[in-house]
Amino acid sequence: MTWARGYASRSARMAGVEKSVSPIPVDEMAVELSRRWLADNLRHLDPQRHVRIVPRVRPTSPDLAALFLAQREAGPPLANDTSFGVGYAPLDGLERSVLAIEREMNSAETKRAHPEIGEDVKVMGLRTGAALRVTIACALVGRHVSDFADYQAKKALLRSLAIGAARRAHAWPGEVEAEVNTADGPTPESVYLTVTGLSAEAGDDGQVGRGNRVNGLITPYRPMSLEALGGKNPVSHVGKLYNVLASQIAHAVVAEIPGIVEAECFLLSRIGRPITEPQITDVSVRMADPRELPVRAPRIAEIARAHVARAADLWRALVGRPQPLW
Repeated sequence: MTWARGYASRSARMAGVEKSVSPIPVDEMAVELSRRWLADNLRHLDPQRHVRIVPRVRPTSPDLAALFLAQREAGPPLANDTSFGVGYAPLDGLERSVLAIEREMNSAETKRAHPEIGEDVKVMGLRTGAALRVTIACALVGRHVSDFADYQAKKALLRSLAIGAARRAHAWPGEVEAEVNTADGPTPESVYLTVTGLSAEAGDDGQVGRGNRVNGLITPYRPMSLEALGGKNPVSHVGKLYNVLASQIAHAVVAEIPGIVEAECFLLSRIGRPITEPQITDVSVRMADPRELPVRAPRIAEIARAHVARAADLWRALVGRPQPLW
């Protein structure tokens, strides 16, 4: 399937926009806030000594800027792209286990108790029958590792932390197997040691589009949007908004309607149209008793319509960041 992208014509720009505006020091703000975030989140990185920040903030497309300003007349924000968002609920045991392991390793409590654990943590989970097999990549910080034997001991500790996290999350009742840094060799020269706890120090600078979706996971066996959340405005960029909204709808349907075991939601926007008017809102459900679907369908539609109607206010919650959006 091919998605066509387009832009509003320049004739759509709103006339009479005020020309007298106060300048905003965008570059200075970008540098200051970036350094603050780095200091708050990366313990072994000195944002003053170790990082050079070069702002590359540039004006957006004039057509998209005009589209954004046009919402003053339209009311709800106008979608700045033709794109789709996807959400599903609930998370299954494998997904909950992977999230629990990552959160355990990156929690403030764990970092205090085990300062050798870096911030660069990746967890891949595989379910085979009743067994859960987890592969973990974790950058260890060299200053907190005394020798090769200590490194191996700390890897064993990480395995125990991972298994314990999966168990405590009540996510996996069966066998749990965890392996850490499986590319390590048999000598001290071939292990995953870092200075900062980040693989970025070796030039691994991943792309936003490959990152986690709204629920913190990459799930190839589930429906997924190709849109990444990072770097998109929370007011009119449907690549961000519709993924959040679709997830909220799916979770609400499962939580509020008895008998629904699982729900998936798909939203498709059209550039230039209000974000409260998607081209389609498609909700699919799996029910304990499929015969109840005709009775539940009106309530499913009601929940979806109510969430879509509030899409224009969703940015407030996103800016407040009550939960991580990865």
